[in-house]
Amino acid sequence: MNLVIDIGNTLAKVGVFKDGELQYREAREKWEIDELMALGTNHNVQNVILSTVAGALAGPLREALDSRFVFMELNAATPLPIANRYRTPETLGKDRLAAVVGAFVLFPRQACLVVDAGTCITYDVLNPEGEYLGGNISPGIGMRLRAMHQFTARLPLVQPGPVEEWVGNSTETALRNGAQVGALLEAEGFLQYCRSRFRGLKAIFTGGDADFFAKRLKSEIFVNHNLVLIGLDQILNYNVKRLE
Repeated sequence: MNLVIDIGNTLAKVGVFKDGELQYREAREKWEIDELMALGTNHNVQNVILSTVAGALAGPLREALDSRFVFMELNAATPLPIANRYRTPETLGKDRLAAVVGAFVLFPRQACLVVDAGTCITYDVLNPEGEYLGGNISPGIGMRLRAMHQFTARLPLVQPGPVEEWVGNSTETALRNGAQVGALLEAEGFLQYCRSRFRGLKAIFTGGDADFFAKRLKSEIFVNHNLVLIGLDQILNYNVKRLE
């Protein structure tokens, strides 16, 4: 039994895996250390992996987990089941790396485009040889809408919503279309470019806005909201086997 913990900027997600299958998943804004320890104990967990951007919590949490479980933390030096060709691995977001490994698990020996549609939209490319080539980062939908409000004098703050026409007929719909339709066209264009380079490429979307893209993109894509957790579980298994 594996416990995987992904502490991001807004949510902390945990998953319990048995033989590669997700048995339990929960996301919260905050987990207490005692809650995570009890979760591991109640599910008879042996191994734990932590991926975190947290500061103050990280030290005490590491100590607690290391005292009871076979524990590892994902960082730039962690051995991986894929080859990382990123030139600055120490600056690579851990969620991006884990999501790519998750795609590697779901679609072995296939080229993959992994799109994490969250605060930012990240596009990451994995070739059929299991090499992570790198990716691109652009503003997410919410960030685009906020930026147009914050960096101008008169444009209002608009929330994401329905896209009824491809051309906005009011300032509100023009802003919404600019952000949402713009993001869709960007994703579609990058997806088509990647498919021109890799035959049979699989596109996997994750993140809070993944369903928005899935409902509106013309290209075939897959959505998996547990992609990062799946990748963390695979990284943990890979390292546990190396120690045996």
